[in-house]
Amino acid sequence: MAKKIKVALAGAGAFGIKHLDGINNIDGVEVVSLIGRRLEPTQEVAKKYGIAHVSTELSDALALKDVDAVILCTPTQMHAEQGLACLNAGKHVQIEIPLADSLADAQAVVDLQKKTGLVAMAGHTRRFNPSHQYVHKKIKAGELNIQQMDVQTYFFRRTNMNALGQPRSWTDHLLWHHAAHTVDLFAYQAGSPIVKANAVQGPIHKDLGIAMDMSIQLKAANGAICTLSLSFNNDGPLGTFFRYICDNGTYIARYDDLVNGKEEKIDVSKVDVSMNGIELQDREFFAAIREGREPNSSVAQVLPCYQVLHDLDQQLAQG
Repeated sequence: MAKKIKVALAGAGAFGIKHLDGINNIDGVEVVSLIGRRLEPTQEVAKKYGIAHVSTELSDALALKDVDAVILCTPTQMHAEQGLACLNAGKHVQIEIPLADSLADAQAVVDLQKKTGLVAMAGHTRRFNPSHQYVHKKIKAGELNIQQMDVQTYFFRRTNMNALGQPRSWTDHLLWHHAAHTVDLFAYQAGSPIVKANAVQGPIHKDLGIAMDMSIQLKAANGAICTLSLSFNNDGPLGTFFRYICDNGTYIARYDDLVNGKEEKIDVSKVDVSMNGIELQDREFFAAIREGREPNSSVAQVLPCYQVLHDLDQQLAQG
């Protein structure tokens, strides 16, 4: 595909804007349609980024013949249904994490992707952050192996607010959204499937209807283990922090930044063409479309993650 890739982006909130900023740095790609829940604020974002077509309905964007691909940054509960709609409309699609909030829905997207042959990718950003790429390249080069990963995913979200401090129209989830990052990354970095998983959770919030605290243990077939702590109750530094305990060094990754076990900064600026994980994720999506290949973080590659989440969900439901 030598021509410019024309993209529709659904979800003009905090994460959609991160994608728009990343795409601005990528040659040969143009966002031609922006879809949002409310028309006026979506129009404001579209004006800022020079996007001509604006709608509150994804179907309007899918009806545009010149749209080649869609990026979905919509509420979790809509991901699978909208992903299927994009593929059925003949559009390549990148579905922000999580791919779905059930194993059955994730499998349905994988099945349709195989049928259509279109590029379908899940936004498992940790695979693309330069910090995690640095560790991954060392593992692939045989320089180290993971013994244990210790991960903390902490937010202060006792009300439905997004990353910009704006009210959300949907409820986030520690297991199906935030744990998905670590479950997938652990298997990806260990280079070994997860064979054992356990979870416990705290009380269900009376208004939000979700657990606000959760603890997960994972074990890979090669013996590596992972401990993941998640909370929406943490009044302190927000985000996810990964400690890689390896047979040859310790590394701590904080999004795109990396330090060693002694908190000495590691230069990851030359790991890839950008220091922005979202931009690198989008670059992979568009490259896969141009080259007619499966992308890293394809829906098929990440499906095992959703099998683990399903098993954990069943475990938690049984108390």
